Amino acid sequence: MKKLMAPDELARDGRFVRLNTIDRFSDPRTQRGAGTGGRMGNRLTPDRPGAPDAARNLMHGIFVGEIQALEGAGRTCWDYEVGAGPDDVPFAFKLDMARQCWDEARHCEISVKLGDWMGTEIGEFAETAFLFEAACNPDPVLRLTGVNRALEGLAIDVFNAMREFGVVSGDPVLEFCEDWMLADEVTHVKMGSDWLRRITEKDPERRDKALEFQRIVDKLFSGGGFRGDDEDSPIKLACRFRELAGFTGDEMDELGELSRQSRAEAQAALAARAAGG
Repeated sequence: MKKLMAPDELARDGRFVRLNTIDRFSDPRTQRGAGTGGRMGNRLTPDRPGAPDAARNLMHGIFVGEIQALEGAGRTCWDYEVGAGPDDVPFAFKLDMARQCWDEARHCEISVKLGDWMGTEIGEFAETAFLFEAACNPDPVLRLTGVNRALEGLAIDVFNAMREFGVVSGDPVLEFCEDWMLADEVTHVKMGSDWLRRITEKDPERRDKALEFQRIVDKLFSGGGFRGDDEDSPIKLACRFRELAGFTGDEMDELGELSRQSRAEAQAALAARAAGG
């Protein structure tokens, strides 16, 4: 079987429509709430205009993210040999990735049923392959930071927001399912934090490079301030769960600052577009 498979080789049936990741996140017109100064809407609450559709859209995004997380962890199990070479990984690392595959497969099943519960059809909203793209980095350590720490960290924030939405909207099914998956996401991020430390213990330069890659991914998927630590952030940083997953206070402060930078850049891009007619 082929190693280091490219994102455009992912198999999908005719229900799925894929958007280019860079186009999706670099064009401020695609950001929800772009008409309000570049903010991607407001907090997901039942009284928010269009809340049901926003929740269904987010749930569909979670679903395709779970598929790609399964594909990415599975590829990582296959792409690397066990050994002591620069591109090798410990056997225990592959076991953790296999365990994550099991979790992600369960999340896919839960997400399909939640989509049915919320009235969403598979393929109703577009897919971007950003998670799998991060899982295609040739360096397994950069995969850990790009996927397990950056994007699975984002999943912690999103699952927590959806769980809270289930609470305030009186939907016990949504609340229970999101709470269940949130617990798994914390373990996935913790695995990334632990393996990053273990694999780069004697190679601080490699660790710094991996953490810089994580910052790039985190900033890209702050999406014009979509996720941050401000009170009006649509998706709030789930600080307590991130702490359990191995994030430091300084790292969470940095995430908040990245979100504010992303918001300012989106607002500047919108202003420039408006000035240009």
